[in-house]
Amino acid sequence: MHFLTEALTFPPVQESSPEGLLAIGGDLSVERIVLAYQNGIFPWFEDGDPILWWSPLERMVLFPEEFKVSKSMRNIMNRGIFKVTFNTVFREVMLHCQTVKREGQYGTWISDEMIEAYCQLHHMGKAMSVEVWQNNELVGGLYGVDMHPVFCGESMFSRVSNASKVAFIALVNYIQEKDYTLLDCQIYNDHLQSLGCREIPREVFMSFLKS
Repeated sequence: MHFLTEALTFPPVQESSPEGLLAIGGDLSVERIVLAYQNGIFPWFEDGDPILWWSPLERMVLFPEEFKVSKSMRNIMNRGIFKVTFNTVFREVMLHCQTVKREGQYGTWISDEMIEAYCQLHHMGKAMSVEVWQNNELVGGLYGVDMHPVFCGESMFSRVSNASKVAFIALVNYIQEKDYTLLDCQIYNDHLQSLGCREIPREVFMSFLKS
């Protein structure tokens, strides 16, 4: 286990625990966050706890050409129920991701300090949001960190049925148009797998990140 100091460094990712935990501490300065993502590391911790930095042995990713869109979602997209925008209300998207209630989760890992840090990244052009609107109301969205040719998805929210799915589809379409290699989804879950995401070894992920 590594404890970070004020020095702007991280230990080699190969020194992470079997669960993927690499280091504890440090800060959420934009310089440290950018360095982390450049090296396949991301922060993930409960609000009020020390900052935890992760680099899992297996990385959940989506290759855009493997994306699976259900027939029902294609119908919803074609009906024009939702309007999609990019980077218009980044902070609001993060605030909704912070406060949305999730099954089996009692707190949030998106602290106020993290919101300020990622908003700074957004102003630098290093973070992006996708917003989904219905009747001029923000009903869904997602945000992530731009490490072209890899986009690192962070969190999403939905206030009405299918809104976050629309945001995800819009993101995948965007990264296909802009020639991104893959979408980083970090950690496995069944829903992501149903969309075409799969795990790849950390070393393979790092090779895409460094390309």
